[in-house]
Amino acid sequence: MLDQLLLALHFLHSVFVFSDTMAASVDPLVVGRVIGDVVDMFVPTVNMSVYFGSKHVTNGCDIKPSIAVSPPKVTFSGHPGELYTLVMTDPDAPSPSEPSMREWVHWIMADIPGGTNPIRGKEILPYVGPRPPVGIHRYILVLFQQKVPMGLVDQPPTRAHFNTRYFAAQLDLGLPVSTVYFNSQKEPANRRR
Repeated sequence: MLDQLLLALHFLHSVFVFSDTMAASVDPLVVGRVIGDVVDMFVPTVNMSVYFGSKHVTNGCDIKPSIAVSPPKVTFSGHPGELYTLVMTDPDAPSPSEPSMREWVHWIMADIPGGTNPIRGKEILPYVGPRPPVGIHRYILVLFQQKVPMGLVDQPPTRAHFNTRYFAAQLDLGLPVSTVYFNSQKEPANRRR
């Protein structure tokens, strides 16, 4: 009887620890309105690391457009036999108060082998760095695990009005396995005297 009680207590502790860990990784995405504006609630199952130069991207951090001109260095866990798709969008285009172009797609890579980085995948849409005209914009990197290799995927007809949920549904990607976002705003012009 005592063994069963201890086993039940251990199980409950494990559930709460997992729930706390999951909540800790999803909470910033809820607070930053990434969940809701771009993706639905999901359980992160892959660790993704994003760097612009030496600057590590953490949820809600500030990245200057001048250091994000080139694609970020992205690495993630996962098995080499699995394939992934990475999408980067700006849900605040052209301005956070009136995002009439939501979402502006900045980058799409597919067929990325697990445990590697986007360079090993297939470019669907070339990278374009952040260029926020006004206000603070969120830039979302969303990673999906593919069920099958992509094959031929057409580029979106325009970068404006992209929809991450629709894109994922069209390609049967399901919910994200990892997401990270950063904020960026227009840098002041250099003043010449």
